[in-house]
Amino acid sequence: MKTTFVSSSAVSNALRYSLLRQQSALTKAQKEVGTGFVADRGLALGARTAQSITLNRDLARLDGIVDSNGLVASRLAATQTSLGEINKAAQTLLSSLTSSASGDAAYALTQKSARGTLDTMTAVLNTSLNGEYLFAGTNTDVKPINEFKAGSPTKAAFDAAFLANFGFDQNAPAAANISAAQMDSFLTNVVEPMFLGAGWQAAGSPWSNATDQGITSRITLNETTETSVSANNEGIRKIAMAAAFVSDLLDSNVGAAAREVVVNRAVSTIGSAISEVGQLQSQAGIIEQRVENATERVKMQMDLFERHILDTEGVDPYRASTMVTDLLSQIEKSYALTARIQQLSLMKFLS
Repeated sequence: MKTTFVSSSAVSNALRYSLLRQQSALTKAQKEVGTGFVADRGLALGARTAQSITLNRDLARLDGIVDSNGLVASRLAATQTSLGEINKAAQTLLSSLTSSASGDAAYALTQKSARGTLDTMTAVLNTSLNGEYLFAGTNTDVKPINEFKAGSPTKAAFDAAFLANFGFDQNAPAAANISAAQMDSFLTNVVEPMFLGAGWQAAGSPWSNATDQGITSRITLNETTETSVSANNEGIRKIAMAAAFVSDLLDSNVGAAAREVVVNRAVSTIGSAISEVGQLQSQAGIIEQRVENATERVKMQMDLFERHILDTEGVDPYRASTMVTDLLSQIEKSYALTARIQQLSLMKFLS
């Protein structure tokens, strides 16, 4: 007969190894209970792991697009509000200009209205959201429009143009003798190119720092759209031009004939600009709707992917919870049994 050597140390080590395995299994089970998915995707899925990785990657991309669309929607909503404020200011200026043209309002009141419109428009166009200027095009880190006021480069450029055209400044006594034809020629051939031509955003231009190209955003996996409005839009330029020359020339020494030309030109310019800015609002609204619809479609795709991933990697929460409970019970029993074995000794047995 052969006897096998058994020691309390060997039994204790065997229990210790068993306890380590149980603790490892408990960690995995607890992770599955917490996440609802298998702890080791490669072990559980085998050859289907690549498919699972692809699904999770596509789901992450779609989630990123939804987040991006949220930012785009915020930008478009702020743009709509800003365009509404610009249009409102332009309407107020048009009312004042119309009253002046008919003789019902003093030029001084119209000049103040133009000054207010210019300040409002400049402030609105230089609005930023999340650190990016809304109307700067792709040049989002730079204010799109420079102020038109005393001491500014824009005012200096306008004064220089007036001086070069007439040979004297706006407040010179000779300005009172400027004829209607001369003023009309100045507005057409000098002022309009500064605002509506290349002078608005030429290299070194004091007027605009914006780009014509707007921000292009991906709103689905295979669809992009331009999601910003540039301050270089012609309707915005027209409002800036009319408000600038009205606020400057009606506050100068030019005569009645020239003032009448200034007011009449501003009336036609602002009227056209209001229509164009309204068109911009309509376009922004259409893009808003496209983004909203795209987000809904992306969320539907995400729902399908999530269901497929859950079917592939998901675990039964009740089974996982039961496993955690069983493993905890086994570990507690193992601890108790290990403690009992460690108390065994030959000396105690002999005594």
